[in-house]
Amino acid sequence: MEIRIENLDSIRAAAHEFIQKMGDAHVFAFYGNMGAGKTTFVKAICEELGVKDVITSPTFAIINEYTSSTQGGVPIYHFDFYRIKKLEEVYDMGYEDYFYCGALCFIEWPELIEELLPDDAVRVSITEQPNGSRLVTF
Repeated sequence: MEIRIENLDSIRAAAHEFIQKMGDAHVFAFYGNMGAGKTTFVKAICEELGVKDVITSPTFAIINEYTSSTQGGVPIYHFDFYRIKKLEEVYDMGYEDYFYCGALCFIEWPELIEELLPDDAVRVSITEQPNGSRLVTF
């Protein structure tokens, strides 16, 4: 599937469309170059899901937990593995407790932990187009 984000003004509509197409999946791995818009898109998705918390990149915390008004009290987990140096760090944080709990998990820089991703994780690519728009494929 493809979703095009023409500009920042259309990102919430794109996030809404993404949510409509998520199906029953829980773990979403977001791939893209630095500056492709991974964090911005995850933020828009969370806002569309009713998160009222301040949504920021978990680059230094590695994981942020949000509460959604539309997910029945089930948390949403937002990961950023950019700073991970070795897989032991991910084992130590108890990644399985998050990935397999049934809550939504949005993962940035999943290529650094590829072998730990659940088999049913949805791989989402965000690529910047020559005109500055973004193409989201999954």
